[in-house]
Amino acid sequence: MRSPDAARPGAPQALPLSPAELFQRVFELLAAMEEAQRAKVIDLARRLLPTLTAEDIRNPHDFPDLDDPDWHFEDGQLAGIEAVRFALRGLASDVLGDGEEREARARPESGAEPREGGGTQGE
Repeated sequence: MRSPDAARPGAPQALPLSPAELFQRVFELLAAMEEAQRAKVIDLARRLLPTLTAEDIRNPHDFPDLDDPDWHFEDGQLAGIEAVRFALRGLASDVLGDGEEREARARPESGAEPREGGGTQGE
């Protein structure tokens, strides 16, 4: 089956990526997605309670004003992106071995820090 880009005249031909390069690109994409979603979660939380800090949001159970369905949805989206990143780290380690996996995700990950206490139901 041909890729959609292959059918377009003048479309750039993608060079085959090594597994390490592919994982690196995936980690970069996930870092950008996580950064954008984290900003969205913080912005929404601050609309609900303007004095909140990013640290406060890591412990939402301490702030009853964050009991908002829209905020929980957005925070759940962030948790999902984080879960995918963690799963792919394991897969990269299995596929590439530990040394190459570290190289594939060598770029710092958007200030992504482990969440303390969770932020979504069920964590």
